Amino acid sequence: EVQLQAFGGGLVQPGGSLRLSCAATGFTVDGGTMCWFRQAPEKEREGVSCIRNRDRNTFYSDSVRGRFTISRDISKNTLYVQMNNLKPEDTAVYYCAASHRTWIAGGILTASRYDYWGRGTQVTVSS
Repeated sequence: EVQLQAFGGGLVQPGGSLRLSCAATGFTVDGGTMCWFRQAPEKEREGVSCIRNRDRNTFYSDSVRGRFTISRDISKNTLYVQMNNLKPEDTAVYYCAASHRTWIAGGILTASRYDYWGRGTQVTVSS
């Protein structure tokens, strides 16, 4: 059984920071690819960031590059994303996703690549 559970969402002011965590069971974060996706109301699901667990190569959408940092901790079997300088347009439900495959850059932020999904955590950026 694979379970991904996201934590850390909440309400934050523009310019603030949040750190999201994704605790994995049945899936070890030393292999494959793991990502954060987000979905805002009436918008398509968007790939935010991915990490190839073995070599730790990271990938970011243009909208978050320079503000978000994805990482994983093998000892805790947990995926993270540090989100800084948050903007109202970052408001969304954030989902953790995983694949056993080590994807290359092209299409790595494509949701259909990922087999396992958490339920998500709400991030709201507002004054």
